[in-house]
Amino acid sequence: MALFDLSLEELRAYRSASVEPEDFDAFWSKTLQETREHDLDARFEPVDTGLTTVRVYDVTFAGFGGHPVKGWLTVPAAADAPVPVVVEFVGYGGGRGLPHEHLLWASTGRAHFVMDTRGQGSAWGAGGGTADPVAGGPAYPGFMTRGIDTPENYYYRRVFTDGVRAVEAARAHPLTDPAHTVAVGASQGGGITLAVGGLVPDLVAVAPDVPFLCDFPRATTITDRNPYREIGNYLKTHRGRGADVLRTLSYFDAVHFAPRGSAPALFSAALEDQTCPPSTVFAAFNAWAHEDKTIEVYDFNDHEGGGPYQQAAQLTWLRSYA
Repeated sequence: MALFDLSLEELRAYRSASVEPEDFDAFWSKTLQETREHDLDARFEPVDTGLTTVRVYDVTFAGFGGHPVKGWLTVPAAADAPVPVVVEFVGYGGGRGLPHEHLLWASTGRAHFVMDTRGQGSAWGAGGGTADPVAGGPAYPGFMTRGIDTPENYYYRRVFTDGVRAVEAARAHPLTDPAHTVAVGASQGGGITLAVGGLVPDLVAVAPDVPFLCDFPRATTITDRNPYREIGNYLKTHRGRGADVLRTLSYFDAVHFAPRGSAPALFSAALEDQTCPPSTVFAAFNAWAHEDKTIEVYDFNDHEGGGPYQQAAQLTWLRSYA
């Protein structure tokens, strides 16, 4: 697919038309307050993986509603004092997989915490193990319309809250340094990273890679590729519900978390990306509040973005922060 979105010059000036709800901050403050009424109950069980350069822990913590959420914590084997920790969120349909799939960040001397995404982990990779026990109304197959009837019921309210709690769980281990916590993720993981970056005020850096869940009004009309197309397919059946759906989605749009971003950020966008169109990524980037921000642009790439080249950029960039 050749270029289909705005020119790079237009992207750098683009601003989303998404309308922020007046009670956005109150909604999220109440959500996190209610969740924190449940004890975090972070448990770290050592796992014998056959790996010798790292120690691996099977993690369980209480996410939204006190529901158990899984994760992996990987720590350099030689660590005997707290080290910086990278908290990672995974892409749409994936799960935490297996521990040996997550060796990059521990290889840099940092701890690495990867969060399982509730209800997912069955579309690619080695799977996940976290249920989503909350039921919603009628939904098109996938996750984008689960509970879309109201913000309180919407699926990503639970996921974003799990993400905040994942940071808290990662910081609870004695070998992680809470003062040097980073959030990273690609695609859906990038969208979760942006939400967490807007909800957790003391991260030292965030690195959203070709992030999903940005600029819903544009995303749902510019691309016919899933997952965004799930919303259009829902509205094909539920005629006349467009305004209500966009209102719900506005509470979960990374464009509205971005002005609350208080950490340096490294974004990436791919100009032929039809899954997460570049204008939607730039909408979040241009709104990101912290002045120390940069975006890597991959001219001829689709949703794979920079792939290992972006990982290399992250490795170099992060040296200045953690």
